Amino acid sequence: MPLYEYQCKKCHHRFERIQKFSDPHVKKCPECGGPVEQVLSAPAVQFKGSGWYVTDYAKKGAAASSSDGGAKKDDKPKTDAKSEDKSKAETSKKKAEKK
Repeated sequence: MPLYEYQCKKCHHRFERIQKFSDPHVKKCPECGGPVEQVLSAPAVQFKGSGWYVTDYAKKGAAASSSDGGAKKDDKPKTDAKSEDKSKAETSKKKAEKK
């Protein structure tokens, strides 16, 4: 069910409601009883964990390796450990700055 956000025109109170598509929209503010309007807001989507994209799609080399007699092709780009550790440190530093 979608999450709708509303704001009161009278007291400017913002609140959210989880409603079905078929449910009527909220007309009155729960705080003061004034008229409300629906507010557009960004969806709250987070992709957590490593490799969510890789695990959802088949590798390009999977079809080729079965047709060429079992020759295995490595599709992953090779990175050195130093650059990988540096990028992890920069990511954690950015997260700490946001807090």
